[in-house]
Amino acid sequence: MASIDAISRNLMLDSLREYAKRRLPFDFIRRHDTDNEFPAEILKEMYDPAILGVHLLMIPVKYGGVSGGTFDIYRVCEALARIDLGIATSVFATFLGTDPLNVGGTEEQKEKWLTKIAKERSFVAYAATEPDAGSDLVNLKTRAEHVVKNGKLTGYCLTGAKQWISNGGVADIYTVLALAPGGPSWFIVERDMEGFSPNKHEDKHGIRLSNTAGLSLDNVYVPVENLIGLEEGKGLLQAQAVFGYTRLMVAAFGLGAGLEAIEIAARYSQQRIQAGGPLSDKQGYTHKFLVPNIVRLEAARAYIEETANRLDSGEHGLQTEGAVAKYFATESGNKAAEDAIQALGGYGYTHDFAVEKIKRDVKITCIYEGTSEVLEMTIYRGRWQEHLKTRGRYYLDLADKMDALHTANADVGAEACALALRSLAAVLEECRVQKLTRHQHITFKLGRLITMGEAAYVFSGAAAKEKYSESVRFDAQGWRAMARVFAREAALTIAVEGAALVLGTAEGEVNLSVDVAGAAAAQKGLTADMDIVAAKLKQTFKAK
Repeated sequence: MASIDAISRNLMLDSLREYAKRRLPFDFIRRHDTDNEFPAEILKEMYDPAILGVHLLMIPVKYGGVSGGTFDIYRVCEALARIDLGIATSVFATFLGTDPLNVGGTEEQKEKWLTKIAKERSFVAYAATEPDAGSDLVNLKTRAEHVVKNGKLTGYCLTGAKQWISNGGVADIYTVLALAPGGPSWFIVERDMEGFSPNKHEDKHGIRLSNTAGLSLDNVYVPVENLIGLEEGKGLLQAQAVFGYTRLMVAAFGLGAGLEAIEIAARYSQQRIQAGGPLSDKQGYTHKFLVPNIVRLEAARAYIEETANRLDSGEHGLQTEGAVAKYFATESGNKAAEDAIQALGGYGYTHDFAVEKIKRDVKITCIYEGTSEVLEMTIYRGRWQEHLKTRGRYYLDLADKMDALHTANADVGAEACALALRSLAAVLEECRVQKLTRHQHITFKLGRLITMGEAAYVFSGAAAKEKYSESVRFDAQGWRAMARVFAREAALTIAVEGAALVLGTAEGEVNLSVDVAGAAAAQKGLTADMDIVAAKLKQTFKAK
């Protein structure tokens, strides 16, 4: 994908932050959250090219956009999530709604519709999910029937219902997935088409500044030129083609929301005096609520950026990597927000402090664009095939690379990471021998263990680089300490939980070569590294 340069990207991020300070104070956000109100005026301002033009990131320059790359869009999504996840979701819905056009549209369709969206600051919605199908796009009920006049196909009549559609009640343009005679296909539906109507705005637990509504389609006529790609049956392929990077955007939401919650807790800890000193000086606070969460979030950042850079360099698909990034970052962001409430005590449970709202908001990132359970299965399936194709060498080869990295740089946790990856390879192989993957419960847990191993691998590699990404706010000492902490966690978790998984399910004799003792021994120095991370947090997030 094309990308904008770093200077332009950082100017865009600075403009977004400055806009948020001026137009989106916490009182404004809290009021709209209480009222369950979509701030349409704010979104229209944010879409104005003279102010931000945030919707232009996904639109190529030749259609009036700015041709943002995956890395650019991830950075903007992270920043949006730190402001408000409801507003972030509204912007993302427009990004997502343009995907079928970007991926499958003809040149004429892109020229017409993407130019219109850019110029008219249109809200767009992506309408795939249905009441009875959820994440299962195969079981579509919405139908697109041929309309034939004088022996020629002139259009389609769409009938059905969609559910949980972001921007559903406010969009100007909808990309709708329906089952045509030739198979699942995407169609462009405009708001004022006869027979089309949005349902009520949902009263949600969180992201209440975003509009979410079902859609009703009652014999909605769309002209044949509104069939995206002008060929039936390409819908699922078009949807799957973008999972790698759309899930990366939701991963950025989990990352941004989690970091905002941890930053609030870190600043609070320096102001709150308890037992004669600030909470920021107490291990019982920092090593429970702050350090483990910032470590996981920075590991998630490393994985998101690795995947984004691969996509921007021209790699296609990366559905498994996108699933790993989203699953890991959103679960980590959700846990960070949960712990931030506990870290603030009674204050964290009130509407006066933002962590309560962040927790309500961030939970949706574990649900939309693929639930955590769907992603665990996706991750397992993708890497199980790699394990089988390589005859068990996939993670052993990665472990060998970590051994080589440890020889070159003993400061980034690569040795513990190698232990984690060898344990992962052993667990997968014993699951194959014992035929344990017939148990769905096992496959879900394997998805989680695979995620930990891969995140540790990428984090150690990223921490070993001489120059870090522009997004990293910590120095080399801090980031490498984080990589070591996470590698140790991955080594111990995969060894212990992997062994328990096999031993708890296998019926025959088990021959499992997992080095639990080695993983335990690798924990040496953990507390000292957590002390380093706690100190870096205090330096980076100074009390205001």
